[in-house]
Amino acid sequence: MALQSALLDGLTGQRLFQPKTQIKSSIFKMAEVSKNSVSQTLITENEHGQRLDNLLLKKCKGVPKSHVYSIVRSGQVRVNGRRAEVSYRLQSGDVLRIPPLRIASIEQEVVAGAEFKVHLPIVFEDEGLLVVDKPAGIAVHGGSGESFGVIEALRRQRPQARFLELAHRLDRETSGILLLGKKRSVLLALHQMFRSGGLGGGGQGADKRYLVLVCGRWMDPLRNVRLPLLKYLQASGERRVRVSEEGKTAHTLFRLVARWERFSLLEAELKTGRTHQIRVHLAHLGFPIAGDEKYGDFALNKALSREGLKRMFLHAWRMRLPHPLEERELVVEAALPAALKSFVHSISAKEKQDYGEKV
Repeated sequence: MALQSALLDGLTGQRLFQPKTQIKSSIFKMAEVSKNSVSQTLITENEHGQRLDNLLLKKCKGVPKSHVYSIVRSGQVRVNGRRAEVSYRLQSGDVLRIPPLRIASIEQEVVAGAEFKVHLPIVFEDEGLLVVDKPAGIAVHGGSGESFGVIEALRRQRPQARFLELAHRLDRETSGILLLGKKRSVLLALHQMFRSGGLGGGGQGADKRYLVLVCGRWMDPLRNVRLPLLKYLQASGERRVRVSEEGKTAHTLFRLVARWERFSLLEAELKTGRTHQIRVHLAHLGFPIAGDEKYGDFALNKALSREGLKRMFLHAWRMRLPHPLEERELVVEAALPAALKSFVHSISAKEKQDYGEKV
């Protein structure tokens, strides 16, 4: 699928995320401590490469997800005697310290309707790899205020699956290509590809492309943006990212696709994979993403909502990578969702387009 096809084709039958039921949180009666002492766990080869939060959620059955994330972020969980981020990839031989835990006995689970159902279009699947087209508005996993996510939905829909893990993340508000490993060997291979960055560096990485609509007139047909990014906590406890010399290296390549009087449509190619990388790079340059409620132009977002844009305009449309199990290249693509395509058409109907093919 060419870039223009991603904008124009294959959209009629695609459904947006619409839960068939409204989700409410489970009601838990907390038994304060079931384990009265600290436990020490040695990470095995089979557990090598797993995220800390994913392993804890598996090991701590009956413990609310919010509590699992809380004990990690407060430093009660230790890896080799040190604090660790929830995203830390465990290594075989690591010693994991788990504090006494509150075990939740479910007194009542309130869910309107029989089951939480998510429509997740399958883009590609084989014995080791699953690729879905994630809708906007759903997190990739539960926790941190989210009761349910893509991985939980897929595990519920596939109870026979022996192994199913996220290979990477997309923001809740971002739609598009999401990879999952169905074998541990595939998952580890995918992690290595993502750490290797773009395919330009030796051909062993993954080439990730996004479509993004920004507020403003972007003038450069091609622009490399190298700005280091630093994670930080606001006084409210909200996690955010900003450009800082103290941050980690971050590199995004932007290509201009189309430009109107008020907006520009870009293709963003990730050379590194930092949290909120595209969003922060663009906001820092003065081109906030349309509909971005965290880093965007809040007054403009309200106006855009009235014009029909109800979400952030950021879509992971294409990924190219070496197949983890076969000696061939794999290319997976997801067309621009109908709601975003419709908004682009509404812009074209009202504003003069002075760059790119007619959208």
